[in-house]
Amino acid sequence: MRWFFLFLLALNVFYYVWHQQQAPLRPKEVAPLSLFHGEQKNIRLLSESAEAPQRRQVEEKSAAPTSACLFLGSFPAEERARMLAQRLLSLDVQASVETVDAAAGVDYWVYLPPLASRQASLWQLRELQARKIDSYIITEGDLTDGISLGIFQRKDSADSIVERLKTAGYDALIRELARSQHDYWVQIAPESNRLVDDVLVRQLSADFPELQKQTMPCKSVASPQ
Repeated sequence: MRWFFLFLLALNVFYYVWHQQQAPLRPKEVAPLSLFHGEQKNIRLLSESAEAPQRRQVEEKSAAPTSACLFLGSFPAEERARMLAQRLLSLDVQASVETVDAAAGVDYWVYLPPLASRQASLWQLRELQARKIDSYIITEGDLTDGISLGIFQRKDSADSIVERLKTAGYDALIRELARSQHDYWVQIAPESNRLVDDVLVRQLSADFPELQKQTMPCKSVASPQ
């Protein structure tokens, strides 16, 4: 009886082992590759977000130095500008007087080009002066050894000189020269800009009728005068 029980037990063990070998393998479930790529598309770096360029622009603007300043003027005489600067200083507005070159039109220079040598130009100069034509030798610049025949504010005046010289046998030319003038402005220090409002400008205009308020490139750091 005991041997029969052991035989049955061994038979059951053999059957279990054989059954496990014959059972089909269950494939392991793997997520589709498309889902993995889909999740990757949803991952974005902070630098790639839409807010990043806007944030960089704001930071750059805040870090950019101020290159424009507030000016009051202009005055043809420096003394008037200094009077305004003193008035502003009495109101605790830091200001300085600055010179600004302003375009004032064009002049027309009538001249004869340089000849082959300085000696030839001097002979030509003597001929012109013998004909009572105002002229002088040019001593510097790209027209050195040429002959200047005058600078005129009006184009028609220059043209008439050219025609007169052409009749006399000389081929004169005209060069335009930019004419500038010095204006005096009062530059406001950046820390005082908030104090110079439209109300203050109207009050100052009572004593300075020519007063204007403009924003221009800074000339230098404003200092009290």
